[in-house]
Amino acid sequence: MTASIWMESQPIAYSNSLQLNGAADVCVIGAGIAGITTAYCLAREGKSVVVLDDGPIGGGETQRTTAHLANAIDDRYVEIERCHGQEGARLAAESHTAAIDFIEATVAREKIACDFERIDGYLFVPAGEPRDILDEELQAARRAGLVQVQLVPYAPMANFDTGPCLRFPNQGQFHPTKYLNGLAEAILRMGGRIYTGAHVVDIEAGPPALAKTKNGPAITASAVVVATNTPINDRVAIHTKQAAYISYVLAFAIPKGSVTKALYWDTADPYHYVRVHSMPNDDLLIVGGEDHKTGQAQDADVRYSRLDMWARERFPIEGRVRHRWSGQVLEPVDGLAFIGRNPLDAENVYVATGDSGMGMTHGTIAGMLLTDLILGRRNPWASLYDPSRKSLRAAGTFLQENLNVARQYGSWLTSGDVSSTDQVARGAGAILRRGLTKVAVYRDQAGQLHELSAVCPHLGCIVEWNSNENSWDCPCHGSRFDCNGKVMNGPANSDLPAIREG
Repeated sequence: MTASIWMESQPIAYSNSLQLNGAADVCVIGAGIAGITTAYCLAREGKSVVVLDDGPIGGGETQRTTAHLANAIDDRYVEIERCHGQEGARLAAESHTAAIDFIEATVAREKIACDFERIDGYLFVPAGEPRDILDEELQAARRAGLVQVQLVPYAPMANFDTGPCLRFPNQGQFHPTKYLNGLAEAILRMGGRIYTGAHVVDIEAGPPALAKTKNGPAITASAVVVATNTPINDRVAIHTKQAAYISYVLAFAIPKGSVTKALYWDTADPYHYVRVHSMPNDDLLIVGGEDHKTGQAQDADVRYSRLDMWARERFPIEGRVRHRWSGQVLEPVDGLAFIGRNPLDAENVYVATGDSGMGMTHGTIAGMLLTDLILGRRNPWASLYDPSRKSLRAAGTFLQENLNVARQYGSWLTSGDVSSTDQVARGAGAILRRGLTKVAVYRDQAGQLHELSAVCPHLGCIVEWNSNENSWDCPCHGSRFDCNGKVMNGPANSDLPAIREG
């Protein structure tokens, strides 16, 4: 069983390392949807761009998306309007609509075979829950300018009666790694450079800005864009305004045409999200949900089981699960991404983060918006997505999330998961207290023990073992490390140090 359906189209790796120091107009750090789209937009404007990533194109959270392309905001227009006002909600609708249009136009322009298609989206309420939210959301969406949104009697599901739901027309879906591979080829064709296997360890604003890589070579540039899902160059400012969540996904083989192609979402908390992806011999039903804070739950099998049961009760599923995976979602306290100049930094350093479950459209918005900012052009969305913004109406969520983070530091005082390394099974990990320190212990399949510092190098939280992904996850700000301590997700930008005997 693969970690993701998208792995059937492998992300592309380019040069394994920088051979020489180099210069560019813009250095983009991160080769996911936001970074590659930004590089593509800038290259089309005639700018020289260099993309640096320590993994392949789209090899991070982009390959773990379910690739919904929607202007139906995950946090709902009622909430966006409450936090950002009616004009803010209108700009949110406008920008996400423009993102889908951009992807469609780019697919046509670059002739990218990535299964892009336009479909409708349906928002419904779980059985037994009040339907008032649909009326409220309908009016909020229309005030935001989505005048074609309709209340319809039911979603087009033959095996499940959703009851009344909202229909959001003209949404979209695509194959994300095929799309990014196509953009990468276009960037190279326009003279841009892409280096995978290039881990950036330090960013100096300059001017000129300097991005230093782990192996020594560096890139100088007039501007730097940090598009690493969560910023690796920011210790605190952004990370107090967003929280990391893990979301789970199952993909089932179903008979071709047995489920109408559409995006489906319910209003549960956490909510479920569904779409259909065509394969040569059948369709794949992709179902996600069961979210929890990163590093704060160890019951992945239970969550997959609940997701499986929920899907089988509503859709024509007969066989086993074909794919299952999880991904990390960054939830901003006010529902919208942070795209623009990095707070408390020089004016030539930009960030794109806070996908809020809408990474494909937020990442595309980042490409369009950051290009305008770097070129000195006015963009009507700039204030809405400004990373320095403060939303007093989201103060309650801000306080709740940061109190949650503060509580995680209590792990320093606990005894640990095990009292002896003998209790750690093969292929498993656990936290062990050793005097005043905490040790992350992993025993590989051959029985060899690997001991690491359990202290996240970002801000000193104690990591937790994730048995689903065989990773060490930080419950404070979402940094993740593989079983051997290699950093996989920021904001940490270095590995968990190995503990040496003696």
